[in-house]
Amino acid sequence: MTEEKLISAEEIALYDRQIRLWGIAAQARMRTANVLLVNTGALSNEVAKNIVLAGIGSLTVLDSQTVSPLDLGGQFLLEELDIGSNKAEASAARIQKLNPRTVVSADSSNFKEKTAEYYAKFDIIVATELEVDDLISINDMCRNNSKPFYAGASIGLYGYIFADLIKHTFSIEREKSNVSIKLGPESATRSIIDVIIKKEGPKLKEIVTKQETYKPLSASLKSDNLSKLRPRSLMKISPVLPAIKAMWNFHKDTGSQKPTTETDLAKFHHLVIGACRDFGLPVGIVSPGFTASFARNIGTELSPIAAILGGVLAQDILNFLGQREQPIQNWVIFDGDSSAAPIYSL
Repeated sequence: MTEEKLISAEEIALYDRQIRLWGIAAQARMRTANVLLVNTGALSNEVAKNIVLAGIGSLTVLDSQTVSPLDLGGQFLLEELDIGSNKAEASAARIQKLNPRTVVSADSSNFKEKTAEYYAKFDIIVATELEVDDLISINDMCRNNSKPFYAGASIGLYGYIFADLIKHTFSIEREKSNVSIKLGPESATRSIIDVIIKKEGPKLKEIVTKQETYKPLSASLKSDNLSKLRPRSLMKISPVLPAIKAMWNFHKDTGSQKPTTETDLAKFHHLVIGACRDFGLPVGIVSPGFTASFARNIGTELSPIAAILGGVLAQDILNFLGQREQPIQNWVIFDGDSSAAPIYSL
């Protein structure tokens, strides 16, 4: 009854299909959620669209940049008349039209000037298309305030999502298994903390409550736990994973966003090989042809790839708010060459 009072009859009718899927309590948590999007781009456009249409309470878009002609290729929330205006303000105005019930606001200041107190005001922080040092800084400030953090980027045919939900409790409802479920550790990051059996008609159902524990971005980039996989599984790891780390290292070392010369490309390939070794991965998963392809895609936004990644990221945000289903733990790597999006726990 408490959740029903939070949601009007009109809202229940509007979000009827969602409520049937994940329950009124989950919808009530979404309705009161306050989400921050740091930096705008093709990926953040898709995330904003999906979570606003789902009925989150409020969304703040933070970006100090101005709209350029290049932004119009992959960002459907921007139009030609927006060129020269602030990206956050231009995007927020059109996001608001998607769902008048969500409070949408724009912050045109520089994210680099924000303190931990600023991020403490939000329930979830999502940062896209940023350099690794900026992502680590925001992630650390979020952790100081026990706030969940997502990062992501669309890199041409490739992309990634990273999640640090710190410590997240969620429930899975399903038909009762014939196997007895024991409380305690289920994996290196997940524990079963409660099991409830209930009867629905002639069937028995079980509600299994689990807790997932996360590592920050800085720690995950130093992880070599994938090296414990079997050799055959190691050779199936996507080369996009070490390429993303190499992309960040290339920018740190050279100040350039992407390799543009043969010398740059050779250096980038060397950095990808180095990232493989850092992660404990066989260097055989990477070829010069792949690194050349990845390098060409850096700095490019493709709407279809952003839509896929944005859909996955938005769904995980909604799952987190609803406290239903297994969340991402903790990397999703999208490889457009194979049309695959494996999840890696680092």
